[in-house]
Amino acid sequence: MEALLCRKLGDPTVAAQDDSSPIFVSKNHPIPELDSPTSVRVRIKATSLNFANYLQILGKYQEKAALPFIPGSDFSGFVDSVGPKVSNLRVGDPVCSFVPLGSFAEFIVVDQSQLFRVPEGCDLVAAGALPVAFGTSHVALVHRAGLTSGQVLLVLGAAGGVGLAAVQIGKACGAIVIAVARGSEKVQLLKSLGTDHVVDLACQNVTQSVREFLNARKLKGVDVLYDPVGGKLTKETMKLLNWGANILIIGFASGEIPVIPSNIALVKNWTVHGLYWGSYKIHRPAVLEDSVRELLSWLARGLICIHISHSYRLTEANLAFAAIRDRKAIGKVMIVFDEKRPISKL
Repeated sequence: MEALLCRKLGDPTVAAQDDSSPIFVSKNHPIPELDSPTSVRVRIKATSLNFANYLQILGKYQEKAALPFIPGSDFSGFVDSVGPKVSNLRVGDPVCSFVPLGSFAEFIVVDQSQLFRVPEGCDLVAAGALPVAFGTSHVALVHRAGLTSGQVLLVLGAAGGVGLAAVQIGKACGAIVIAVARGSEKVQLLKSLGTDHVVDLACQNVTQSVREFLNARKLKGVDVLYDPVGGKLTKETMKLLNWGANILIIGFASGEIPVIPSNIALVKNWTVHGLYWGSYKIHRPAVLEDSVRELLSWLARGLICIHISHSYRLTEANLAFAAIRDRKAIGKVMIVFDEKRPISKL
């Protein structure tokens, strides 16, 4: 089978054919065998690129994988083979899931308990983009911040994968959603999703624009700050927070880790939540499972949609990583496998 391997740490935007690239496509990687009576082999249709995958290959992610490894986390596909004690899935069923590593390949083996059946009517490629980005935002907003109808949600990096997810989940919860992005194309997409107010960093000052909106609506301030960006933008937007606000620390796409002054957090009774979504699989797996199931039901009912701006073949993975690095992505970047391709066997 085809699989993308990371053989050393480095820049994954370098073409895999280049000897200096940390990644290469193996055309004859062994197809994984079922390893337990309840294991399931999935033929992958689509797998999502997340910023964490990019950082992992660079060697800058908090969890280090032993080399060589197959990157990749969330994916969708069809059940290809099942173990003798698999009871809830059959060959041909559409499924999606997420793993710490291994989805940048034609096949993957996981336990049946880790798979989610994709509801009828859902696009399978879109389902492969759902678990990590939408799961992160759902757990953050619903389980950690307890976002409720009428609250004001401010989303930074709103045109990225987790940002677009946060905007839509905020609207589904009945919140007043303010989105911050850069560039007219991203702004137009955010407006099309029903966002209450969009700030274009290319031509607007975030604090001034948000304050004008809040004043026009007779709102006191922001109740929940969703921050996957960090840096100076975090410092600026903290000026907009209400007493008792929740701050959700999702990541640091800017490359700068912000300082949140504890004295102001004390005076204003802020709650700061660090959110490392992947660790829920170890500490509170039921929360993740319930979250993904609810999101799939929302997807089936049309309450959320998944915007995919870039799709690539596995051999074009360096271009996919470049789209993330250069912030060209609006929503999700995907690796999509052709169902009609012949399978390379060892």
